[in-house]
Amino acid sequence: MLKPNIETFIGCDCSYERAQMVLYGAPFDSTTSFRPGARFGPAAMRHESFGLETYSPYQDTDLTDCAVFDSGDLELCFGSAEAALADIEARACEILRDGKFPMLLGGEHLVTLGAVRAVVKQYPDLHIIHFDAHADLRDDYLGAELSHACVLRRCHELVGDGRIHQFCIRSGDREEFRFAGAHTDMHPFLFDGLEKTVANLREQQLPVYFTIDLDCMDPSAFPGTGTPEAGGVSFLMLLEAIQTVCTARVVGADVNELAPMLDPSGVSTATACKVLRELILALHKKNR
Repeated sequence: MLKPNIETFIGCDCSYERAQMVLYGAPFDSTTSFRPGARFGPAAMRHESFGLETYSPYQDTDLTDCAVFDSGDLELCFGSAEAALADIEARACEILRDGKFPMLLGGEHLVTLGAVRAVVKQYPDLHIIHFDAHADLRDDYLGAELSHACVLRRCHELVGDGRIHQFCIRSGDREEFRFAGAHTDMHPFLFDGLEKTVANLREQQLPVYFTIDLDCMDPSAFPGTGTPEAGGVSFLMLLEAIQTVCTARVVGADVNELAPMLDPSGVSTATACKVLRELILALHKKNR
């Protein structure tokens, strides 16, 4: 019997009713400050995921063991960042209301703000763990307060001091680093301090939103991103860090800033797919 051609991320074809986790894509990059293309990230990850196995030898777990529903990409307004964020927030609220885990696929990093707006409503004591090359703490970028360069500053306005834990940061203006010194928990360059941070959050059973900007990786491993920064971590370092974070009480997550056309080799897209697979599996192992 013929069926519609509906492309999902590999192994994520559970029904919505049975699902414990829901993928939702936010193909938005209208505030990108350098090289655009992240809007094509979610679709590329779905398409290229079929070059992966569902089984991870790193974690001895298989996506077919998970109950994940892929809800596809939102249709977002490219002319209004606020309208796009409202649609992302509404989808995340729906997923949370149904007792499921929201997993956002970006898109540029601003899309995280829509998800955090939804999650913090349900978890007012929310903490954020942020992997990124960039601090994303500008108050505005060229006059725009809604920019991927400002997303963690806007998140700080929602959660307050000491609740944003930043790792791998190696780029930002002077004021961003001064702001971080006064208001966030920043660990520049690598993952130093991650285990202690996660242990503290886990001990207190505090809810965590986990946001991964893929440019935390060195561009030698991940060139397909809008604002590459030399000096990042390797895929294996990121994988170990993801497994560490997922021992905490993670209540929402995202993977963003893949711009697939900026890496014609396809390596960046393949890497992004593997990061998403390992993140889903690490969360499954914690929650099963």
